[in-house]
Amino acid sequence: MSVFVAVVAVLLALVTWALHRRLFVTPQWPYAAQLASAVVFALGWAAMLLAFLVQGGVIDPEGTRWLAWLGMTWLAVLWYLIVGTLVLGLVLLPMRLAGRRDLRRPLLRTGVPAVVIVALATTGYGLSEAADPAITPITITNDLVPAGLDGLRIALITDLHVGPVRDARFTERVVDLVNAEQPDLVVIAGDIADGTVAQVGSQIEALRRLDADLGVYGVDGNHEVISGEPAKWAHQWHDLGIEVLHNENVTIETGGGALTIAGLPDSSGGRTDGTGPDADAALAGVHPDVFTLLLAHQPGMAELVKGRGVNLQLSGHTHGGQLWPFNVLVRLQQPTLDGLAPVGDVPVLTSRGAGAWGPPVRVLAPPEIPLITLRTR
Repeated sequence: MSVFVAVVAVLLALVTWALHRRLFVTPQWPYAAQLASAVVFALGWAAMLLAFLVQGGVIDPEGTRWLAWLGMTWLAVLWYLIVGTLVLGLVLLPMRLAGRRDLRRPLLRTGVPAVVIVALATTGYGLSEAADPAITPITITNDLVPAGLDGLRIALITDLHVGPVRDARFTERVVDLVNAEQPDLVVIAGDIADGTVAQVGSQIEALRRLDADLGVYGVDGNHEVISGEPAKWAHQWHDLGIEVLHNENVTIETGGGALTIAGLPDSSGGRTDGTGPDADAALAGVHPDVFTLLLAHQPGMAELVKGRGVNLQLSGHTHGGQLWPFNVLVRLQQPTLDGLAPVGDVPVLTSRGAGAWGPPVRVLAPPEIPLITLRTR
């Protein structure tokens, strides 16, 4: 952990220094402006470093969430300052190549305030967008949905990331939104909390109030694994009334129809005890004529179950990119970003998630709680 913190501190310091130099030193702003901006950037760097310590559990989130919020919000500002600086650099590149210093400096003086204003405005907009999760209605039609399950409604909760920045009030808000829809079934696709059970377990207590006639089922995500306590989190979820499907499946019969729910634990490399995803075990005994719903945190895990008759996989993890244009990088790691898309022969519904990791900011990736209605043809 000490090595990780040192690396993060150095990287953030280098980025901060480079941005300050590019935006405030190179344009030769008055000394007072350079000094004031240097102080702001230095305080921002310190806040980010402390926020990462809270995020990593080195500092207990209790009583320090305001600091984590501040540092992680500044991280979003820094991201958009980087994006804006790159765009400004591309605009000025032809003049640089032509050696036209007489044109470069005036444009730099005009462009830098624009970059700063846009970065702050975009972050402000993203704070507002991230604070307002909403229900997203989605209809899935499939021949295997029996008449008895026609109209079955499933709420998908994923990626709350409660703990370091958001507290129990956020969990309560999500639970209230879900319960207001009166779903028949609630499923949880991981990354509900960031940190250890001892530090942040109390912040998801409201999940106990989830109300669905057919029950609440879930699988863990990479952040439950990263905490080093996936088994403890599974036990915590069980105490809250959530049935954790760890390489197993259950069949629910209701209204004269049947639905199989299978679950794969997350495939994160932090699992070293052989408890990772096992498609054979998760789908053991599944009848090919019964609609099979698979819970797996990462959409890319559909690769593990191709050709096995999974009718719908429900996932999260991507956050829809969270901070545009970061979505481009996410697509390099996952086969789908959000919404319904096929991965091989597996239809995968990927939620953007209700919360946010790191910065409590979302830009062009609004938080959501999908409400899926199953329909027969």
